[in-house]
Amino acid sequence: MTTRRTLLGASLALPALTSGIIPGARAQSAWPERPVRMIVPYPPGGSTDVLTRLTCERMQNALGQNFVIDNRPGAGGNIGMDAVAKSAPDGYTFGAATIGHFCINQYLYSRMPWDIDRDFAPVAMVWEMPNVVVVASDHVKARTLQEFVGWVREQPRGVSFGSPGVGTTPHLSGEIFRNRLGLDATHVPFRGAAQTIPAMLSGDVTFAIDNLASYVPVIQEGRMRALAVTGASRWPSLPDVPTMAEAGVEDFVITSWSAFVTPAGTPRPVIDRFSTAMRDFAADPAVRERFLKAGGTPLWTTPEAITERGHRERPMWREAIEKSGARAD
Repeated sequence: MTTRRTLLGASLALPALTSGIIPGARAQSAWPERPVRMIVPYPPGGSTDVLTRLTCERMQNALGQNFVIDNRPGAGGNIGMDAVAKSAPDGYTFGAATIGHFCINQYLYSRMPWDIDRDFAPVAMVWEMPNVVVVASDHVKARTLQEFVGWVREQPRGVSFGSPGVGTTPHLSGEIFRNRLGLDATHVPFRGAAQTIPAMLSGDVTFAIDNLASYVPVIQEGRMRALAVTGASRWPSLPDVPTMAEAGVEDFVITSWSAFVTPAGTPRPVIDRFSTAMRDFAADPAVRERFLKAGGTPLWTTPEAITERGHRERPMWREAIEKSGARAD
């Protein structure tokens, strides 16, 4: 069911725009003149939803209008993204797209209702977060990733790994990991970390390479042991946990990320103003602190750099999907 929530009640005074708006764009010069809708193609409470809400709180202050969060989950985010694509390109509908929409779903689904390059205009990168290799402390005694790999190879019936669903970056990270190291590991899909974590703690699932944000509390409590993070550097709140390269697995830098998009044809002055506000947002130390606590890092890039990153990362995900045989139809 669609959930709508206004993040902050009162609109603030609209800042005056700088000069230089292109001729014929007078209608956009006062943008935004009314509340802006942000479609989140996932349920409330997940990483994308939480970090999008944190961002939109600040965008309200920066742009002088309320942002209304519209959760449209389903079909790996395809339903919500389709709603964005079919919206009027007037600068009043945006979407919180993720790496799945830029790099994965087109290989996972035989039919797609939209094309990420044709139907959307990128605005700005928002955040990224690494995955983390985790095991339950009571069921796996390995203290390092190499010890864990050695232990897995000794298991006559293999092991299992959990994820929030087929085709998610945690699922495909697990597939890349087991294929790269030649491990006998069976994927067990769940509906999110809220189900995966209890299964691991009970011993029903051996490990996960899941989004860091969901696991920091149980790692810090000692119930889970983090063996490595998949980012290029160590995570600030887990300074003792090595990267995959430091743990002995080279060329395994994988992060989940999100970028705001809007329907193709949205006026460029609107995109540029939103993107500029996002650049200032990502540079704010207070924002970085809030995101780190939530398990992410704020980012900003030009709209063109978002498209470039999506194209650059697609081959890796396509190969992972083909090797795993994953389908979501």
